[in-house]
Amino acid sequence: MTIIDQTILFVKDKLQNAEGGHDWFHTERVYKNALLIAQEENCDLEIVKLAALLHDIADSKFHNGDETIGPKMASEFLQNKGIDSETIAHVVAIIENISFKGGNIKKEFDSIELQIVQDADRLDALGAIGIARTFNYGGFKNRPLYDPNIAPKLNMTKEEYKKSEAPTLNHFYEKLLLLKDKMNTRTGKRIAEKRHLFMESFLAQFYAEWEGEL
Repeated sequence: MTIIDQTILFVKDKLQNAEGGHDWFHTERVYKNALLIAQEENCDLEIVKLAALLHDIADSKFHNGDETIGPKMASEFLQNKGIDSETIAHVVAIIENISFKGGNIKKEFDSIELQIVQDADRLDALGAIGIARTFNYGGFKNRPLYDPNIAPKLNMTKEEYKKSEAPTLNHFYEKLLLLKDKMNTRTGKRIAEKRHLFMESFLAQFYAEWEGEL
């Protein structure tokens, strides 16, 4: 069994009770997106695969905001499988730097492999699936769908973003609609453009129905 096969089994086991927008199927979609993007980039494919599979192994949102658990869990797993230290360090660095975190965080690490996996993850926050995941998480946190009296907060700090309890629709303006212009790769940008337009169409329909116009 290859290291990729072993990683898939490990991630499936760890995420079997995860929230629906951050479960194994999310990871699988990110993995597929990463493989698609990697076709047009000169990269270390094994690092891309491992990072895509392990990127959400312990999302800090579900661990009291602790951002160290995921990288530590991924590192220990790869060490136990005999993966070389350089590969482990690269995969861990990707996991530590992949998140949006309000969009105003200066990158402390960069590589084409990070750019690929980051784009792959962000694509899953866009389009029809992105919309579904957003409302699924909003329901999980018991947030209102929309409140016209609560405006989106742009340019939030990392801590403000993590602690936000805003209505679900605000998340479109605080993150989702910003992702198109933050994509790294040619393939990521191309796919993001199409998914962005779909979300804009959804929002127009949402507001029209909210006002009783349609």
